[in-house]
Amino acid sequence: MAQKYIISACSYADLPASKMQELDVKYICTPYMVNGEIFYDDLGVTTNYEDFYQSIKDGAMTNTFQLNQDDFADYFRELLKDGSDLIHISLSSGLSGVSNSARMALDTMREEFPNQKIYLIDSLAASAGYGLILQTMSNLRKEGMSVEDLYQWVEDNKLNLHHWFFTTDLTYFVRGGRVSKASGFIGGVLNICPLLNVSFEGKLTPRFKIRGKKKVIAEIVEQMKLHAKDGINYNGKCFISNSVCYEDAKAVADLVEETFPNLDGKVQISTISTTIGSHTGPGTVALFFWGDKRVD
Repeated sequence: MAQKYIISACSYADLPASKMQELDVKYICTPYMVNGEIFYDDLGVTTNYEDFYQSIKDGAMTNTFQLNQDDFADYFRELLKDGSDLIHISLSSGLSGVSNSARMALDTMREEFPNQKIYLIDSLAASAGYGLILQTMSNLRKEGMSVEDLYQWVEDNKLNLHHWFFTTDLTYFVRGGRVSKASGFIGGVLNICPLLNVSFEGKLTPRFKIRGKKKVIAEIVEQMKLHAKDGINYNGKCFISNSVCYEDAKAVADLVEETFPNLDGKVQISTISTTIGSHTGPGTVALFFWGDKRVD
């Protein structure tokens, strides 16, 4: 029989709300701003992603700010009040300090609920890579894994989760300060599509500068061939997220399915939701799979 405990996350996981419900994962909605007005990322329940990204193209200024300790304490208290144990997994500490806010709140929860098991994991992941960890956690819970063993499993395996992504439009990376104006200008002129991944520290790391969309799509799948568990015999799940560039995401998915015939189901494509999308802007495709351990 499946173990009874709560798996919790933040909406940085970039899975549809319906998918989170299917996985029975609770999540806290993360805040973002559009032209100074505050909204909360509810994974598409109230937000039309096409409209959101179109507003960015039209010049809207987007920003994010992290949830604080009190926000998390209120959220966790509701989850814990029925006596359940809890395992919360956070966005990578290499990208945000939000995991520290969650940690402080959970320290308080352990004092308020001393008879319950409460765990926090720094995912060292983001977007649908974070989501792929949640999918795996949900499956392991259904198989009957205890909360203690699940916590240890994720800690032991989280660095085997790979994130590779590219952007076809550097405008928003320049706007957010992630790429210099000079590099952004040169990249635009030369049609450069940078290929990045998430390092073992959970930080965004540029790896290759590739000229042209077709070449970067081929290279992102090549990196999966190099790093996926069992190479082209990989039989795990593969997720892709994208910021309103579905055709590019579908091209990657088609090539992955052609290259890896033993995948566990079709590649699942989701939209990068509003919090992370506030930083990427439109034009980003990200690929996630289980593989060898990230060591740099």
